[in-house]
Amino acid sequence: MRIASFNINGIKARLPRLLEWLEETRPTVACLQEIKTQDEGFPAEEFAKIGYHAIWHGQKSFNGVAILADGVAPVEVQRGLPGDPEDEQARYLEADVNGVRVVGIYLPNGNPVPGPKFDYKLAWMERLGARMAELWAQEIPCAVVGDFNVIPTDADVWSPKAMASDALMQPESRDAYHRLLGDGWTDALATLNPRGGVWTYWDYQAGAWQRDHGFRIDHLLLSPELADRLEAAGVDKDHRGREKASDHAPVWVSIRD
Repeated sequence: MRIASFNINGIKARLPRLLEWLEETRPTVACLQEIKTQDEGFPAEEFAKIGYHAIWHGQKSFNGVAILADGVAPVEVQRGLPGDPEDEQARYLEADVNGVRVVGIYLPNGNPVPGPKFDYKLAWMERLGARMAELWAQEIPCAVVGDFNVIPTDADVWSPKAMASDALMQPESRDAYHRLLGDGWTDALATLNPRGGVWTYWDYQAGAWQRDHGFRIDHLLLSPELADRLEAAGVDKDHRGREKASDHAPVWVSIRD
């Protein structure tokens, strides 16, 4: 079973690249972020043509998440992150697929720092930790994947100095992320690449892609029940270099049956 995550940065603008990636790599489950479309504008019929069923949680012009599954309909469990009934941002979707609980997230960016957006980021991470603790306690195979907008360590960025003032690298952001790992979740990419140097995002500006000035903010966290079945994990880096690509590359984890 291959579970993947892809911040597509606008599903309508990148649809050809997204369909191309799905057909070339054929993940069992694909969690998408930043679909940037209202629910009625989601192109579900295009995915159905190539055998994928979909559920989605859209928002006009911003945010938005979706879960696609190959040959089977995802069974929705939770739409929206619990803990704040006034939070209307479309950043969280949870479903069961082939006996695995799959959680797709788009964690807030948090810039500028300090400010209300950073406060919202930290509050969102606290709510995420509470929900993940509930899932962990259920002792079910579970993967929480997506754009976490956190650079976990200095080994996960081309230049720590260049990103030092960014919300993605603030001590509070990192502490919140490492508390998730401390609660018993496994960072699949970090586990299989302990020396770091693996990027999932390259900005469109300043020739970041051409100079390989990237960092790792797209993560795949596994519950103990799935971590025991971890087989491989990686980044489909070449898809970042294609025409009209997202600024993120897809990430994936392979789980033994």
